[in-house]
Amino acid sequence: MSNFKKFAAVLLAGAMLAGCSNGGNKPSGGSGEQGGEEGGSASTKPLVVGYDSFNSKFSPFFAETAYDQDVQGMTQISLMSSDRTGALIYNGIDGETIAYNGTDYKYYGPANVKATENADGSVDYAIELRKDIKYSDGDAMTIDDVIFNMYVLADPTYDGSSSFFSLPIEGMEAYRSGMSSLLDLIVAAGRDNTDFTYFTEDQQKAFWASIDKAGEALVKDICAYVVAAGYNAETDDISAKLANWGFEVAEGATEADAYKVIEAAYKGDVINLFATETAGPSLADYMGDDYGQYLTGIKTGESAANIAGIKKVDDYNMTIHMTKVDAPAVYQLAVTIAPMHYYGETAKYDYDKNMFGFDKGDLSHVRSVTTKPMGAGPYKFLQFENGTVNFEANDTYYLGAPKTKYVNFLETNAPDKLNGVVQGTIDISDPSFSKTMAKNIADENGNGELNGPKVTTSLVNNLGYGYLGIDADVVNINGEKGSDASKNARKGLATIFALYRDVAVNSYYGDAASVINYPISNTSWAAPQATDPGYKVAFSTDVAGNPIYTTGMTDDEKKEAAKKAALGFFEAAGFTVADGKVTAAPAGWKLTGKESPIELEAWIPAEGTGDHPSFMLLTEAKNVFAEMGINLIIKDLSNSSDLWTALEANQVPVWCAAWGATVDPDMTQIYFADVANGGANKGGSNYMYGIEDKELDELIVTARASADQAYRKTVYKAALDIVVDWACEIPVYQRQNCIIFSTERVNMDTVTPDITTFYGWMSEIQNIELK
Repeated sequence: MSNFKKFAAVLLAGAMLAGCSNGGNKPSGGSGEQGGEEGGSASTKPLVVGYDSFNSKFSPFFAETAYDQDVQGMTQISLMSSDRTGALIYNGIDGETIAYNGTDYKYYGPANVKATENADGSVDYAIELRKDIKYSDGDAMTIDDVIFNMYVLADPTYDGSSSFFSLPIEGMEAYRSGMSSLLDLIVAAGRDNTDFTYFTEDQQKAFWASIDKAGEALVKDICAYVVAAGYNAETDDISAKLANWGFEVAEGATEADAYKVIEAAYKGDVINLFATETAGPSLADYMGDDYGQYLTGIKTGESAANIAGIKKVDDYNMTIHMTKVDAPAVYQLAVTIAPMHYYGETAKYDYDKNMFGFDKGDLSHVRSVTTKPMGAGPYKFLQFENGTVNFEANDTYYLGAPKTKYVNFLETNAPDKLNGVVQGTIDISDPSFSKTMAKNIADENGNGELNGPKVTTSLVNNLGYGYLGIDADVVNINGEKGSDASKNARKGLATIFALYRDVAVNSYYGDAASVINYPISNTSWAAPQATDPGYKVAFSTDVAGNPIYTTGMTDDEKKEAAKKAALGFFEAAGFTVADGKVTAAPAGWKLTGKESPIELEAWIPAEGTGDHPSFMLLTEAKNVFAEMGINLIIKDLSNSSDLWTALEANQVPVWCAAWGATVDPDMTQIYFADVANGGANKGGSNYMYGIEDKELDELIVTARASADQAYRKTVYKAALDIVVDWACEIPVYQRQNCIIFSTERVNMDTVTPDITTFYGWMSEIQNIELK
């Protein structure tokens, strides 16, 4: 759960750097050579960008929120860049010319990468680095920097968001085995441990004392949060406040008492506890200076001295040997090339002696510069003070010195983003886009348009999608969640929920979003299109497979058709249906209520005010369900973390949320259950849906094992059909992200042309000029 919540927080934060390529391009045939000119004039008037809050974790290794990632991204470059469709550039040194929207663009990157698939199914990657790249402090970049970055990400104690260590690189497992962090060892041993093979009794006592102190602080923060959110009064007892956070503690309990209850619920897994229950800070924040000492790696067994599949050839070349084809792997290979001499220690680097810039199991030096990033990116980090991150142009940037010398990222409240652009305090920002925001922008322009004399607007599809989930572990018959009866029961529910997707999405977003019919972002090349064979509108057929709706139906006719189809699914699932209503549930139905045959909750994080794209969907569905004898209870949450906590405990029958996506549509994180090993995979996010389908697992593995995109698309279509058949996820909407520019102050001719989901305005930030 902790990894998922961290993962979700990173992906859903909505950063404006969407698709930063760390490369650049010029229209084919345009002026200029690769790398551009060094030096040159640059405007000293700062470009001001309105942002959400920063957490000061500006490290290319440990940044968590998307806004912190943008800060470090200004200072760094990655091994491979990408084009406007998200495809990686393999020939970055000489550049690749790729057409988009009728224009040829030439893309450059720091390296050439060549993949060779071998007869035994293994894959070799040959990496050649440019010889002329310098970091912002003037030091030259070499292949040693690339190797250093890879070893940091592969370290047994690495706990950032990268999953580089999961790649099938020869020797990776052998290198990471035989070592665990002191933190993991003490937590795994528990409070009552008496085996001090790997740590001392004093270390154990000190750790748990620090945790108890952190736990009391956590409880205080939770209490403050529920008061601020309006759940409780400041004077309420801790027990009342914790009850609104999902825990029962005795009346009159202290913070220490309350924390004991929470820790017991997690069976001592404090790492998961603090990642899940936090009202803001992390375990590291709560433990403060104590935290770092527990990150050191402890040797627990045999461990390889190096990763056999990572080999240095010379100062600018290396190879990587993977034991099998893994289609998404190349995206993980596109690591940031942060400077080893800054994030590591040069005295500890000697490739021939298996020294890689730090002591294995000790990333303390790497962590020590987390708040002050430095690299070879277009800008140099200066400081973060008073809610503003200040940058200065890196005149040695390999794609050319930035035209604007200074850039400021300014923390800005959501309501002030548009106002700031209009009033002249902000040049660029990213307000949440809706019908209301569209009207406000048009009004400010005075011409009824999104583009005008005050504001220029860029809209691109968000890399993600909104959905409604149904937990098969909760919504089933006789505990047989994959049976036809259980699937039909969920399809009955899904048919009604799907009925009101159009009206809900249009009401909330207008033209800024569209309804989707498969659980995948429309930004993906794997997303089924209406013209594809076998394409279907989600939950638009009855139990016999016949279409529910016909052309020209009125809204009332559609509602009656949906009710009839839903009742057919319920009847097939074993429910008693009479006179257009469900009158009795089958034996083994978990959700039988006292008032009706079916009574279930739908949770939605709509801030307690109904402010959510799917809220209308639920309210309209509630009315239809009532006509069918079904009682749908809508639980509008002020605190979205309540949803994730309850989902982990399988306490939520139905919920509304949104997924963040990745460039490659690999489905392992969300749907893979490893049925062949007894459903062993609970580390991803499938615990929410409870899907356990052997065929689906096999399709996911098959798709990863091929580099043929056309073939992978057909495999993923079959996988998506299985997900829809389980009726655990109703796809709802694909929304758009909005970036607004001050037309009066930003020279729009210098802004990245043809901005896409994968190639944002910051992809060519070095070219932007102010008027």
